[in-house]
Amino acid sequence: MNITLSIDEQIVGRAREKLRATGKSINQEIREHLAHLAGDDDQERANEEFVKRCGQGNSNGWKFNRDEIYERR
Repeated sequence: MNITLSIDEQIVGRAREKLRATGKSINQEIREHLAHLAGDDDQERANEEFVKRCGQGNSNGWKFNRDEIYERR
């Protein structure tokens, strides 16, 4: 979707200077900011997904053994 914004030229100029150091464009920065506002990069949601998936692996009976860590192969 294309959106037209009215922004003071001096603000845009200063923003461009700062963004140039990061390699981003004004367009990219605004897209990322809107995605953040919409919750598309929601860290809490990512954490919930991580917790949901934790402990679902199968070790095939293997148990952690501290001595095995120090064995030289």
